[in-house]
Amino acid sequence: MQYVTGETIKALREKKKLTQKELGALICVSDKTISKWETGRGLPDISILTELAAALNISVAELLTGDCAVNKNRSSNMKKAVFYVCPICGNIVQSVGTGAFSCCGIRLPELEPEAAEGSHDINVELSDGAYYVTMNHDMEKSHYISFLCYVTADRTEMIKLYPEQNAAARFQKRGHGYLYAYCNRHGLFRISL
Repeated sequence: MQYVTGETIKALREKKKLTQKELGALICVSDKTISKWETGRGLPDISILTELAAALNISVAELLTGDCAVNKNRSSNMKKAVFYVCPICGNIVQSVGTGAFSCCGIRLPELEPEAAEGSHDINVELSDGAYYVTMNHDMEKSHYISFLCYVTADRTEMIKLYPEQNAAARFQKRGHGYLYAYCNRHGLFRISL
């Protein structure tokens, strides 16, 4: 595991426009202590990391990595959903905006959706008020569509798929939105509905 560095503390403190004295006052340590941390002559004790992260307005995970995630979707519009998938266990995290998520000991990168084309074409038929979604894609243990997800402004519906199933799902039509498909080898694909 990576531990917080002095460079990270200094960069985050300066980003918040805090002096060493102001940061020290927020977490009940001296400005000299903050200076020692920032110059690499000491490190904050693990028991103070939660307070330090709170004073810098970030999570402990962000403090440890120095990589801060800023959610720009303050209105929580579901259509701006972000997906993260663990490459080790396949865990799926969907967030209403950018976040800092870890699984199996690694920080998960935000998936960037690509336009669906070729073997990742997403076919949609409207029937009886529902979208019937299919993909002509391999569904083998080493290469498959892991999930299909329909996202509108106020809700999301995800169907988890497994190898040797068909790459197909049915979603009740709820308005304009996006349809996502995640291939375990090639990443995230999206079309507008």
